[in-house]
Amino acid sequence: MSDSLHDPGGSPSEPLNDVLERISEELVDVAELIERLEPLLSNGRSTEFLASPDHMRVMQGIDLAVQKSRGLAEFIEGIGERLEPDQLVDISTALNLITLEDMKRRLRSSIHEAPSAEIYQKASGDLDFF
Repeated sequence: MSDSLHDPGGSPSEPLNDVLERISEELVDVAELIERLEPLLSNGRSTEFLASPDHMRVMQGIDLAVQKSRGLAEFIEGIGERLEPDQLVDISTALNLITLEDMKRRLRSSIHEAPSAEIYQKASGDLDFF
C-alpha cells in the first residue's frame, strides 16, 4: 500500500477505499446467491423433510452463511469509509489469485456491472459449464 496519490513507480495503484467497496459489493452478491438456495430446499417438499433435524441444520447453515457474508460486507465497507482517499493499493497480484473472470473484472475496475445474483436470475434456463 502506498500513502500518497503520486506513485513514481507507475504501478496500477488505486484508492484502497474503492477496492474495499468493491469487495463489500461482492460479498453482498454472495449473500444474495446463497439466499436463493433457501426456496429450493423448502418448496414443494414433504412436511417430514421440512421437519427433519438434518434439513433444519442445512437451512440454519444457509441462513448463517448469508448473515456472515452480509456482516463481512458491512465491516469491510465501514473500514473503507474511514480511510483517506490518498491511501493507495496495487491489487494486481491479489487479482491473479481469483479464478472467476467476472468477479475479477468487477474487482479490477470501478465500472459498475450487474451482480452475479442478478445475472443468474435473468439467465433462467441458461447453463454454464465450467
